Amino acid sequence: MDYLVNHIEALVFCSPKPITEGEIHDCLREMFDADVPEDHIANGLSELKLRYAADNHSFELVKSGGGYQFLTKPAYQASIGILLKQQSKRRLSNSALETLAIVAYKQPVTKSEVEQIRGVNCDYAVQKLLEKELIEIQGKSEGVGRPILYGTSHKFMDYFGINDLKELPTPKDFQTEENTIGQENE
Repeated sequence: MDYLVNHIEALVFCSPKPITEGEIHDCLREMFDADVPEDHIANGLSELKLRYAADNHSFELVKSGGGYQFLTKPAYQASIGILLKQQSKRRLSNSALETLAIVAYKQPVTKSEVEQIRGVNCDYAVQKLLEKELIEIQGKSEGVGRPILYGTSHKFMDYFGINDLKELPTPKDFQTEENTIGQENE
């Protein structure tokens, strides 16, 4: 059983997103060229959950998003926070944020459309946003020269903590109140 548990552990570890029991089953069936009983997979996941619940591990096996993934334990939040803060010192510049906002609200959009709205060249900002995987190429326009179309990525959603583009603030959320001189504040 340890052999099977080790394979399950490797699959959970290397999966970029939560891996389902069905995905584990399919991988193991192809690996062993034989059907692996689903209860063996469930028992292996339970064993891993118990193994990593011990205090001598900084992470644990968690069922999340319909699948399983390794996540760090809350006790290590401070040290991880410091690392992430150090890694994120390269925050987005104002030009990159402006470009990202235009792409988010106008997508799919070409670079020339973004430049027309911003009024300046945005080659560098687009390149940085592509490197940070906040935007992605979504195809080519039918226009002259078939320019590349850009849109936001799943990483964009995660970065800003939203699940759908409908959660973005609407332009009315940005409107300032009219001059209120002479009116009492409540």
